[in-house]
Amino acid sequence: MTRRKKRKLRAFIKEFLLITLPFSAGLFMNAGDIIENFADKMNSISIRHDEERVIKGNKSYNGRISEDFEDIIISEGYGYEEESAESQEAQSDEVPIYKTVSQNPGAKPYPDEWTEGGSIIRTTYGHYDGTTFFDLDKGGQVNNKTSVNMQTLKDESRLLPEFKIEDTDEPQVLIYHTHTTETYEPYVRDFYDSNFNYRTTDETKNVIMVGNEIQKELESAGIGVIHSTVIHDYPSYNGAYDRSAETVNEILEEYPTIKVVLDIHRDAICTDTVAYQPYTEINGKEAAQIMIISGCDDGTMDMPDYMKNFRFASLLQSQIESDNPGMTRPILFDYRHYNQDITTGSLLIEVGSHGNTLEQACYSGELLGKSIAKALEELK
Repeated sequence: MTRRKKRKLRAFIKEFLLITLPFSAGLFMNAGDIIENFADKMNSISIRHDEERVIKGNKSYNGRISEDFEDIIISEGYGYEEESAESQEAQSDEVPIYKTVSQNPGAKPYPDEWTEGGSIIRTTYGHYDGTTFFDLDKGGQVNNKTSVNMQTLKDESRLLPEFKIEDTDEPQVLIYHTHTTETYEPYVRDFYDSNFNYRTTDETKNVIMVGNEIQKELESAGIGVIHSTVIHDYPSYNGAYDRSAETVNEILEEYPTIKVVLDIHRDAICTDTVAYQPYTEINGKEAAQIMIISGCDDGTMDMPDYMKNFRFASLLQSQIESDNPGMTRPILFDYRHYNQDITTGSLLIEVGSHGNTLEQACYSGELLGKSIAKALEELK
């Protein structure tokens, strides 16, 4: 048996035990309660089959996922591992095929050698069915993780944002990165590097490169943009949101014409042994799937205008899906702050995951920029 097959077997055994242990325990303790709770959960899940996709619970798979058919984790929109001061050494003969080479990689360069770690599973998230999801009228979905009534949220999704975009040379969009050092895989492969925490100060390999692609498309459409490349999460990861809020407020003070503030991240969708690569094919080229996060205030976040941000999230989600069906995962509407109190056009956007490649993320940045420009045209 090859080392890769052994690793997959270990991962399968682990997942199998995690699933079956609760039922085994139920034979000896509280079996009735456990089975009843499980049945209640299953009642809220819609399962269907079609020629191209199988939906298991609220999780969607297509035929490209792999023969192992491992379970997909629905991301909660958090990053992958905090920064460490320890140096990470890797050993491999693999050479990244991404062509951009930095002249100044910074204090934490992107690796040029790689070790073999857990498995990478390529998958495409599709349509979700379940009690927390609903479809937007013009395309895309919302995952409502709050106590806000579904009908209330649907009604809000049909309203346009209150801000307007003007015909002016002044900047109206700010792009920044709270977790500036977040990065991606070098190319499509079967494993990720367990010795690398997927963070780098190299601007040609972290989420700054995605922001650059968005900026290009907005400026091509005649929309003024400020793109902040300030690093907020290195050398210290803790406090990154406080530092990025200071950056945003300083820029808004200098450029009061800014209406839209986009915090561009990359997600982390994984288990202890598997990293997922959510991608879709657009115009014959692979793009990382994206997720918009729109925060909700539970009364403790001083964010009274959160619904106005959600209106913008809904407009943008539908525009992206209209332009490129399948590119988005559902909007995550949850109790998150993420500096979204600063304007009524503030959103966090996860472009792919750490299992996606640099090239996939860059292409998504390009497509995302074009869709943002179209959505903003509707607000002129």
